[in-house]
Amino acid sequence: MNKIRWGILGCGRIAGKFASDLLLVKDAELVAVASRSKEKALEFAKKYPAPNIHGSYEELVADVEVDIIYVATPHSHHHEHTLLCLKHNKAVLCEKAFAINSRQAYEMITEARSRNIFLMEALWSKFLPHYNMVKAMISEGKLGKLMSMQANFGFKPVDPIPQRIFDPALGGGTLLDIGIYNIFFVHSFLGMPDEIQAFMKPASTGVDEQLAVQFYYRNGALAQMLSSFSSNLATEADIAGDAGRIRLLSRFYEPSTTIHYYPGKIDSLEAIPFSKEGGWGYQYQVRHVHECLKQGLAESPVMTHKDTLELMELMDRIRKIVGIHYNADKLDR
Repeated sequence: MNKIRWGILGCGRIAGKFASDLLLVKDAELVAVASRSKEKALEFAKKYPAPNIHGSYEELVADVEVDIIYVATPHSHHHEHTLLCLKHNKAVLCEKAFAINSRQAYEMITEARSRNIFLMEALWSKFLPHYNMVKAMISEGKLGKLMSMQANFGFKPVDPIPQRIFDPALGGGTLLDIGIYNIFFVHSFLGMPDEIQAFMKPASTGVDEQLAVQFYYRNGALAQMLSSFSSNLATEADIAGDAGRIRLLSRFYEPSTTIHYYPGKIDSLEAIPFSKEGGWGYQYQVRHVHECLKQGLAESPVMTHKDTLELMELMDRIRKIVGIHYNADKLDR
């Protein structure tokens, strides 16, 4: 079997989890890692061995042994780094949030399409077994007509607080970091809202320390989302229809969650089993990417470019409502 050879651009915490889960994919091989400093790349490679260790991203994209690159830098750099990869004809899996705003996202997707190169946002939750179980239950009509959704994600950062959390230059705030999971989850099942309301508690830097968002749909459905760096939230999600309800318990976006199904009467609880593998859960999206590459696809049929652009558009609209501004937005004025 031919291996698909991965390079990792950026050597932070998420990159480590991703590298660990590559070992669970039989036709995946980590061949290269890169950081802005050779020392950091060497340190990363001690935990996650790769034969090619690069002290610059330019060296990584020029590496002829790499088939696809996982971009794992802060969201503020995704636009620059994804374009760098694409212009060197490297397929890309780009960590969420895909970009700072929809203009950047459109430029990235346009570049990939012009070169017919695979590009996908790494919204790993969409490929997890529990997500697909919930999707199947809804498709089977177990909830009836969807009427409401709720999703919360919050934690209180502990010292030393990473710079990316509150720095507007790095796309800081809850929205792009954790609020995106809430929005992705609601968007997946209810689609684009007809109206949006949003309120925030700003951090001293001007980004959102706490953010409340509500979507309204003309068919009567409502969705409420809360993201916070002010407190530790339950990080659960709820989907209710006129025939039943599903609740995803702690860490609704991870494979460690639990599915509770309430058919009809509110006290009639069923725990829904689903398959769980070891690892962090990134291996599912990697397998999907491999399927796409083997079929010669330039776009995922599951996490489409349209999905990514709509998510970015929603976050742009929310930021405009509450007044969150990033440096990259200045080019749009």
